[in-house]
This record gives sequence, C-alpha cells and structure tokens, in this order.
Amino acid sequence: MPFRQFVLKVTSRCDLACDHCYVYEHADQSWRRRPKVMARETVAMAADRMAEHARAHALRTIHVILHGGEPLLAGHERLEETIVRLRDAVRGICELDLRVHTNGVSLDERFCRMFADHDVRVGVSLDGGRRANDLHRRYADGRSSYDRVVRAVDRLGREFPDIYAGLLCTIDIGNDPVPVYEALVALRPPVVDFLLPHATWDHPPPRPAGVATPYADWLIAIHDRWRKDGEPVRVRMFESIIRTTQGQGSLTESLGLDECDLAVIETDGEYEQADSLKTSFSGAPATGCDVFSHTLDDVARSPAIAARLGGLEGLCDTCRACPVVESCGGGLYAHRHRVGTGFQNPSVFCDDLMKLITHVRSQAEVRPRAGIRVRAGVRAERGREGAAPAAHTIPGPDLAALAAGYGDAATMTHLAASQTSARRLLISSVYKLAGPGVADAWKLLTELDRGHPDAVREVFDHPYVRVWAARCIARGQWAHPETRYLSNIAAAAALRAGVAARLAVATRGGSVPLPAMGSIPAGRAQEAIIETGPGVFAVATEDRRWEVRLDEPAAAGDWRPISRLTADGVSMALDDVDPYRDCYDHAVAPRLSPERLARWQAMFAEAWEVVKRDHSRYAPALAAGLRVLTPLVAPGGDVQASATARHAFGAIGVALPGRPDDLAMLMIHEFQHVKLGAVLDLTDLFDGTDEELYHVSWRQDPRPLEGVFQGTYAHMAVTEVWKARTRPGMGHIPEKATENYLRWRDGTLEAVDTLARSGSLTEVGRQFVAGMRAAARSWLDD
Repeated sequence: MPFRQFVLKVTSRCDLACDHCYVYEHADQSWRRRPKVMARETVAMAADRMAEHARAHALRTIHVILHGGEPLLAGHERLEETIVRLRDAVRGICELDLRVHTNGVSLDERFCRMFADHDVRVGVSLDGGRRANDLHRRYADGRSSYDRVVRAVDRLGREFPDIYAGLLCTIDIGNDPVPVYEALVALRPPVVDFLLPHATWDHPPPRPAGVATPYADWLIAIHDRWRKDGEPVRVRMFESIIRTTQGQGSLTESLGLDECDLAVIETDGEYEQADSLKTSFSGAPATGCDVFSHTLDDVARSPAIAARLGGLEGLCDTCRACPVVESCGGGLYAHRHRVGTGFQNPSVFCDDLMKLITHVRSQAEVRPRAGIRVRAGVRAERGREGAAPAAHTIPGPDLAALAAGYGDAATMTHLAASQTSARRLLISSVYKLAGPGVADAWKLLTELDRGHPDAVREVFDHPYVRVWAARCIARGQWAHPETRYLSNIAAAAALRAGVAARLAVATRGGSVPLPAMGSIPAGRAQEAIIETGPGVFAVATEDRRWEVRLDEPAAAGDWRPISRLTADGVSMALDDVDPYRDCYDHAVAPRLSPERLARWQAMFAEAWEVVKRDHSRYAPALAAGLRVLTPLVAPGGDVQASATARHAFGAIGVALPGRPDDLAMLMIHEFQHVKLGAVLDLTDLFDGTDEELYHVSWRQDPRPLEGVFQGTYAHMAVTEVWKARTRPGMGHIPEKATENYLRWRDGTLEAVDTLARSGSLTEVGRQFVAGMRAAARSWLDD
C-alpha cells in the first residue's frame, strides 16, 4: 500500500514547553540526538523520495505537513526554500496538498503572506480560552503563550482566510468543555480537531474517582452544544463518526478502519511511523530506514509498518466483536499499548469511545448501514420484530418486495426518509465547505428547522438539491461560487414557511432560482436580494425590483413557478426551471410553452391510466416516490429518451414520446433505477472493489457490476411491460409484442444469472439477487 501522507519534521525543537507534548514529555526521547533544523540536502532527498513514490504508484495527490518541534523555528527563508523544493520535485507528477502545523507564537504577517503565496494551509494548536490554554501551553519560564497565538489566529481569519486550515485542541477534562468550545468557535476556524491526551494502559489518562467515561462526557457536552448552535464549524471527530457509520472513510487517524498511509521524516532523514507512538515506548515509531538509503517502498515493506495493519485484521478479538468497530477502529494505535501484549488491546479510552460514538449516532439519527463492507465479512443490522425501522436500515419485507421489482407506498416512504437524512448530511457538509460566506443562510435554515421543519424538508427533498450538494462536495475548494446557492435554498424554505426573511441570493443563467418553487428573471445581475413574507416575496437587483404574491402568480408576469402534473389523485412536479436539473446524459428542455405544458398534462393523465390498468404492481411505488418529471430534448425520429441521475432520488428525465403507453413504460423503467439507487445508498449489494466487466444482452460494451445490477433491475420492469402488451386489446401487434417480451425475458434471466455467478455479492446482495431470480423465473411458465 503506498503512502499518501507525509509529515516532514523541518525542526526538532520548540519554543514552548507544553507539559503534555508527546515529542518531549513521553517515552521516546529520540529528539535529543537529532539536528535542530533539517539540512537542505535532507529536504532535497526527502522531496525526491516522495516524488519517486508518487510516480511509482501513479498517485494523483500527496499530502505533506511541515511539522516539528515547531516548524516556524526554521525561519522564513529556510521554510520558503523547503516549500519551493517540495513543489518543484512533484511538478508534473502529482498534486501537492501542503500544510504547516504550528503553535502559532511566531506566526507573523510575513509567514502568513509567504504561506498564502505558496498555497500552504496553516493549522494552529490552541486548547481553548486563556485559562484552558495556559494549563499546558506555556513558555519554559512559565509565561503564557495565549495572546500571541490568538493574535496570529485572528490575523489568519481576517487577512488570510483561504489558508486558515483550523485549530487543534488537546482535551483536558479539568477544563469546562463549553467555554473551551466557545473560545475556539469565536475564532471562526473552518475545522476544529479535538485530540484525546496521549496515554497507554501502562500510563493511563487522568480520570476523576467514580467517573467511568469523563472524556466521553466532556466531548458529548461540546457535541450537544455544537448541534444546538447549528454546527457552526466542522468538528472532525464528530464528522468522522457519522462518515464511518455510513461506510465512508474517517477524517482522522484516531477513528475508523482505514489503513495507515502515513510516513514521518525526521530532521536527520530517518523514516518513522506516526508521532503518537512516541507515547508508547522508546523506539516505538522507528522503522530502521532513512531517505538516503531507502525508498518509501522499502519503508512500506519494513516489519514496523507490516506490524501495524489497518482494517479489522489488525485489531484484537474484543475490538473485532464490538458493535461500534466501524467508527472506533480500535482508537488511536498508540493508545492500545500495554507491556506484554503490545498493541493487541482495545484503546485505553475504549469506554469513552463507545459512549461518544453511540451518542453521536443517536443524535444524528444514523445507524450502521446494512451490509457495510469490512474485511471480516458483511455486517447487516436487522430490526427488532414490531419495532419501527430505522431510516438507515431496510426491513426484510421491504427488501424482499424491492428485490421482486416492486415495493409499496410504505417502502417508498422509508427509502425517502433515508434520502432526507442523506441530503441533510450533504447540505451540512457543503455549509462547512463554504464557511462564513453563507453564514446568514445557515442561521436562517437552523431557525426554520426548529420552528418550521416541514418547510425545510419540502425544499431539501427536492431531488436537484442533492445534485447541487454532491457537485459542491466533488469540487471541494473550487466549489465556493456554487455554495452560495445555499442562500436560495434557505429563501425557498422561508417562503414555504411564510416567514419574514432577507437574504442575498445567487443568480443562475439570468434568473433567481428557488428550489422546489420556481424562478424569476434577474437580467445580468450576479446577485439579488430576496425578501420573503407570508404568501409573498420580492426580488431586487441593482436596476429592478419584482414582487410576487403566490396566490396571484399571474400578476407577477415574470415569476415562473414549477408546474404540476395531476392524474386521479396523483400529483408531481414538472420541473423545467431548476438550474441543477442538467444532471442527465441527455440535454434538458428549456422552459415549456403553455401549449407544450398542456400536451404534457394530457399525456401524463393518459399514461397514469395505463400504469393503473396494465401495470398495477408498479403504481403504488410510483405514486409515492416519483416527485419530479423533467422534460428532455427529444432525439428525433422514433428514438425515445429517458434518464435518471444517481443523486436525484425521486426524479426522472423524459423526452415526451408519441404515445401514453410509452410514457408509462419510460416512467416505470426509469423509476427502477431510482429505487435501486436508494437501496445502494443504504446497503452494499456487492463488493465495490470488483473491477471485472460483464456482458449483458442489451449493451455491446461490457459493463461494471453496478451497471449490470442497474440494467438488470430496470429490465425486469421492461420485460413485464412487454408481457402485458402481448395480451389482446392492448393496441400493440401481438407478434411484435411477444418477440420483444421473449427477447427481454431471456436477456434479463441471463443477466440475473451473471449477477449470481459474479462471486462479488455480499450476503444482502445474494438475498436481493435471489429475490430477483425468483420473480424472473416465473416468466418461464410462459
């Protein structure tokens, strides 16, 4: 496994004398024999080794943290030389994510400007307010470091926000947690890391008598206040618990089952493991390798690295059997050490981690996903008989109904609830990515969520809101112009709630879009001001102002509300205005004329009659789960076009066909993809590392396993539509319908067998495919 993260120790000394420091105050004292500053030739050799490693493993990005000791003691010139040498070494090979972690006391304007010029992000250690910070972070003569650090952090936030990476706080349970939290948040960091104090079973952390989980209690107090405040900053520990619960990677070394891909390079060029191991015993982080004699592949093969397995295999039996192991991961490796048993122990903070993880999961309303893939096999969470199913599990009867191709209204409601939760997490992640620029929108949303949760949910549940959020997260730091759309979401929620609010909102394509509501033209303006009230809103740009009363939309003229299609008690949006509806592989149609809209309405009403009459087993799920139709541009001729998007649960794109029964088939076909996508958000049906390609009858090119799953599940419905069309009186030539039915039947049965034989299905996946096979085999009676 290649290394992707590197800590470069540019200095080995520090200008503070923190009494909890793992480098100077714990078991390993190797700093005493090392150079105070890394020599230029060592920097050059380290840079070349990293570049060599990135090229050999085709790495797209490597992450380097300039560290110490205190890295700023290297001085402005030497540190800038080091930065330039690192960037030069990897240029044309990979991207370099470069950061520096400092105690902040020497972080002057010159350093900040230099880091900004070279795109180096800056993290600072701070343990809270003055009293909390001065418990440990003092100079050797006892003087406080607080004022200098806070001045430096304040400068970062005000003058250099683009390189402000966040704050790291080492926990001391002697400090009141809420004031610590308030002091950190007041400095507006993009991220806060809370670090458990380093300890082992032989040297356990301080615990008050009679208190079983003081560190969990301390963190839970902060977590609950953080949630109440609307999560104003990212907290890496809390985010990691939620991410790992959902099968994603951790954001911190101290949690999760991710394999370790970190190497440390000391000032003398020696390679070491993570610094936290210095708390275990003398020599614990050593690898026996150095940059002058060894490549990074040599380090990866060294016994020291091999002994530290990631994943479930590297944990003791107690951890492997633990119900929160996906999130805990055994805790920080160093915290497991005990003389006699080495690292084959739970964390010395085991009880605290169990309590904290359980609490965060319950407050965020997340559960471990059914079928989370861990190396020991598949874990599936089963609901208790009679208990209401959790939003992040699939009850057995629902899974069986979905596997057969159907599902009722209750099943769709359950899948929709899981999607609501997923959207909330994604939107929260976008807010944390965006930072202060959308603070007003986020504050409004948190207030609305407390007082008008239905209004917030209606807007959040519009399918294209998740498309927007997913795009922002995929673009990362380049998404900042897109993140302003959060203000439009907040304005739409305020309008639905009938609440008075005033926000600066983004324009898209010459309009101000309000998701799930509609849009209004804005000319060439890049920004507009919206004011909402009960049943009314006004939009103003530099040169114009519109006022819209929702009960008199025609009076507004320019207001373009989202249209609705109705048929026999069923209603869904026909969205031809949302700027994020362009998520399909086909071009989306522009705003419909009144005549085109009338044609859509007439054909939809007839198509729904076809669904109810001829395909009644699909009708309940469609009625409950299909929220939005988006018109696509027709390809021309007799070619039909329809599509779904992975992040747009509840929406399909369709080019209006010539016949109502074809629209019925396209809706049924595409909604199969929507249902299966929601299932795959909840559970792993197959091993995601399977890179094999498989042949199916409806494609000339071989498909990855997920593509086979999606195609097979959708064509189960297509087969049944053609089977229905073989009946007399259906308006189709029986011979042609029978030919199509048999072709799709045989191809789908073959594809189901391909899935079953793939060897990559999880236990849940085997159950699901068995349900598909049972449903498909009933066709053989024909």
